[in-house]
Amino acid sequence: MSLAVGAGRRLLGVLRRVAGQRAGGSGPQPGLLQRLALRIRTAGPLSVAEYMREALTHPAQGYYMHHDMLGEKGDFVTSPEISQIFGELIGIWYVSEWMATGKPKTFQLVELGPGRGTLTGDILRVFHQLGSLLNKCNISIHLVEVSPKLSEIQALTLTGENIQPESDDTSPFYMKGTSKTGIPIFWYRTLQDVPQGNSFYLAHEFFDALPIHKFQRTEKGWREVLIDIDPEVPDKLRFVLAPAVTPAAKYFIQDEEPRDHVEVCPDAGVLIQKFACRIEKDGGAALIADYGHDGTKTDTFRGFRNHKLHDVLIAPGTADLTADVDFSYLQRMTQGRVATLGPIAQQEFLKNMGIDVRLQVLLQNSHDVTVREQLIRGYQMLTDPKKMGERFYFFALLPHHRLKSSDKQVNPGHAKSPVPAPIAGFGEMLWQ
Repeated sequence: MSLAVGAGRRLLGVLRRVAGQRAGGSGPQPGLLQRLALRIRTAGPLSVAEYMREALTHPAQGYYMHHDMLGEKGDFVTSPEISQIFGELIGIWYVSEWMATGKPKTFQLVELGPGRGTLTGDILRVFHQLGSLLNKCNISIHLVEVSPKLSEIQALTLTGENIQPESDDTSPFYMKGTSKTGIPIFWYRTLQDVPQGNSFYLAHEFFDALPIHKFQRTEKGWREVLIDIDPEVPDKLRFVLAPAVTPAAKYFIQDEEPRDHVEVCPDAGVLIQKFACRIEKDGGAALIADYGHDGTKTDTFRGFRNHKLHDVLIAPGTADLTADVDFSYLQRMTQGRVATLGPIAQQEFLKNMGIDVRLQVLLQNSHDVTVREQLIRGYQMLTDPKKMGERFYFFALLPHHRLKSSDKQVNPGHAKSPVPAPIAGFGEMLWQ
């Protein structure tokens, strides 16, 4: 939608049109709409962040909490579900970083929002194939997942078993099991519960689902976009502008902001700060893959249902809600504690990681026409700029020393300072 300075009334008109038809009867969980409407009547309009949090993670009626939304029968498809090559290359990236940091004796892989567990499963297969390299390393998997339904699916995918939740309420993890290759797996509700130590963090299509605040520049200054009840239709939601400056508008809008409409995700900033503090203290790395931008986009808030765009204000709790990740904001939130790389397009990252070589190996080893066609289709979906190739981006957090040459020379007087190992995926590499 096109938003301009002084366009308060026009903005509301556009947002009303986007809100579409009355939600009644369009979704199986009208109770959440009624709950939100009651809350608005009692306490006033909601921020977009409050609305997203309720719609996605309400314990009883949140979108993520009680159903499987992934795959052809769900609402959207992710890269790991499209091709095994994606997860294999991510696994190689982590092994590469583990080697570059001196092969520490412990290897904690921490994934936030693991979906069905497909990506972690592909990474574990890489670890198993490289067993001779990793056999002296104590590997463990730590999954941060709030959805009871998805954690059940993850357990089946990774362990082959139905795992019962922990009975000890004081335990930091709520579930534990062992992978099919003997690696311990733990489930947590928050990153805070995951043990500290040398860790490698993974967030694939996780940050885009975190709640955002939306702001609009007007003739009276910045105003937050809120969600209210349409006075003419009691069960219909609409966007409105806050009549005065909200605390969020005061805190999150930068003085030099050039855009007229801005989305800010405070939860993403908090998570990035936690990543940065942990990596600065204990070592490791973080790899984030998502769709996003470099601080230039404006209105990206949207919904998906049955693989189609869905009005964000209709039938809350029945559709995925998402907004593009602002990678420039993530970079600022590291506060210089760690080095950052990217964002770079998924096509470039995967090609740097050797996806073309891996595809040829799999094609040569397969004589099944159907399998070969699936491999080629998956490759095209992942790398085609018009599909996922330039819609998704990779962004990494690393200790500063990974990007710096040593101050000490190996052989003072004539030898040059050693150069750090290149960061896989973020630069072109030679593949034999």
